[in-house]
Amino acid sequence: MSMGLAPPMNSSFVPIASPRRMTTEEMLALPDDGKDRWLINGELREKPMTIRNRFHSDAMVCVSSVLKNWRDQQSAPRGKVYCGEAGVRLHRNPDVTVGVDVVYVPPEVVTVQTDATTLIDGIPSLVVEILSPSDTVEEINEKIAAYRTAGVPHIWVIDPYQRVLVVHRPNEVPVLFNPKQEITAEPQFPEFRTSVAKLFEQG
Repeated sequence: MSMGLAPPMNSSFVPIASPRRMTTEEMLALPDDGKDRWLINGELREKPMTIRNRFHSDAMVCVSSVLKNWRDQQSAPRGKVYCGEAGVRLHRNPDVTVGVDVVYVPPEVVTVQTDATTLIDGIPSLVVEILSPSDTVEEINEKIAAYRTAGVPHIWVIDPYQRVLVVHRPNEVPVLFNPKQEITAEPQFPEFRTSVAKLFEQG
């Protein structure tokens, strides 16, 4: 990724060539053998499961807290904040199903969820990818493209090592923010404003 956000290249990311497109249900039925898996247009992607380090975990807590504080101040009906590789199905036939570090799901998507799956079915208002050393440029860019195609209005890519944030929005060029700046997320997040520094520091 450009603008100094690319983590070290790692060859563990493996696009799996398959004779046919896979469904989310088929992916979830694969053996639990310690691999991270996701689907891009029905094509399986997998790599060894990442062990999150304290920088990644700290950023996840901070981002989740900032979003949860904003959410709790909104009038009902409210959306929900999920974190920790929350499974999100962005599209069906072909399936696009990914794990997201932090995600905000608007109330209209929350209300249509059923007990048929533990996944989030629908388009979030915000997805947050927090970079890990095992991430590759190819992997992150492919996920960003999937989010854009699905119509996610706010995509944040956070580098907890350089302490910067890149915001991707539909039909706009990516924008880099540093800890001395503030960020908003209109119109999906009315009156939301936070310093970028709060996304990296607890307390």
